[in-house]
Amino acid sequence: MKRPNILFLMSDQHRADITGYEGNTVIRTPTLDRLASTGVVFRHAYTPSPICVPARQCMMAGQLPKTCQCEGWIDLNPGYRTFAREFSRYAYNTVCAGKLHHLTQDQMQGWTERIAPDAGMMDRYIEGAIEAEFARYTPKPGRGKWSNQREIEEARAVEGPYQKFDARVMDASLDFLDRYFADPVYGRPQSHRPLLFKASLLQPHYPFFTDKNRFEYYLDRVPVYCDEPCDHPVLSLSQQNRPVHVSQQAIRRATAAYYGMIDQVDTYFGQILNKLEALGENLDDWIVVYTSDHGEMLGQHGIWEKTRFYEGSARVPLIIRWPEKFQSRVVDENVNLCDLFATLCDLAGLDIPEGLDSRSLRPLLQGESRGWINEAVSQFQREHVMIKQDHLKYQYYGGKSPEALFDLEKDPEENSNEARNPVYAKAMTSFRRRLSQLGHGPNADKSYKHAGYRTKSIKPNAGDGT
Repeated sequence: MKRPNILFLMSDQHRADITGYEGNTVIRTPTLDRLASTGVVFRHAYTPSPICVPARQCMMAGQLPKTCQCEGWIDLNPGYRTFAREFSRYAYNTVCAGKLHHLTQDQMQGWTERIAPDAGMMDRYIEGAIEAEFARYTPKPGRGKWSNQREIEEARAVEGPYQKFDARVMDASLDFLDRYFADPVYGRPQSHRPLLFKASLLQPHYPFFTDKNRFEYYLDRVPVYCDEPCDHPVLSLSQQNRPVHVSQQAIRRATAAYYGMIDQVDTYFGQILNKLEALGENLDDWIVVYTSDHGEMLGQHGIWEKTRFYEGSARVPLIIRWPEKFQSRVVDENVNLCDLFATLCDLAGLDIPEGLDSRSLRPLLQGESRGWINEAVSQFQREHVMIKQDHLKYQYYGGKSPEALFDLEKDPEENSNEARNPVYAKAMTSFRRRLSQLGHGPNADKSYKHAGYRTKSIKPNAGDGT
């Protein structure tokens, strides 16, 4: 039997709690709500790194930053094993539309076809580049990316470059699906091989721009965060390590634009689902995945962007839909974007490679949590590490900064750092031990190779998925 087709939908910087299916009554996300109501929602899914490039590299590699050496704004080595590359070995047509955010000369990373790609990446790695010549044209500090403060102050109703990019991605995606499933010349599919198709959009990543109708709809409806930063030396600062001082109205405008972008993304993904159905595809036969690379703080705790291990930044939306095999449910166990590699292999009947920090989510999809290692790990740069086990979230920030521990069961807003609370002394000892096992901290295991997870590959008949 043919292996299942896979549709992988991805946005950028989508905060997990701004979805209708999570109970947000302001945002309009009918497409995601439809996927959630007929699929499996992972309520505690986390990014392996709360920033764009390493998050995406680790997801593709099925490995944590330390394992695949993406501990910062770093790409995978050329030719590295990704799930796209692995699926292509099994005769899958692996096609990506939109953002991948690769920085090296390996711009395909296993995708056999790319349409409407994000440009401007490869010129960072030109063979024989003369660094002194490139240095002539490097912008002076303050002339490149806007500050967080200006990003908020510039929020408005306008079609920006990311809106234009996503529109091109959608046009290209719909055109590709038309050609792939109903060739205009022969009126039949172009290929009999299974398809792994990824549609990857830039929104709702800032700049905080959206169209006029959406901006006006959300402006007087959105809730806004007007929090003061905490006193932790790292958790108190926005991504650029600068304070942000803006009016409540500026925060409202930025939040409205952010909501508008999520609304737009949802509309686009609905168009893809509708196109497939119009082409005669039964979506119940497809594996459909929706996720994002990380979240956005939106001023919560007084900070903006990502890179912090607060829920708004580190937690991501994750839905897996395959109603032919799995009933709809909500999963409360901790999972990681790295787990998608093993999961997709398992569901498609492919062997799961060794050496991954990736666990098949199949048991959780089936409603079976017994034996699940209820942990999610995230890392930013080399010294910032988050380990979440059950409802406790531990954070290490290097020897010069204090640790943090949040008990999300009693403190879901993450306002109380329990790291020095004697009630949690035993838990802190356990987390420090695990930190060392993961190759971090003052007692780091110098022989670290991977996180130590074990996944048994279930081998059904090809395409059976049972």
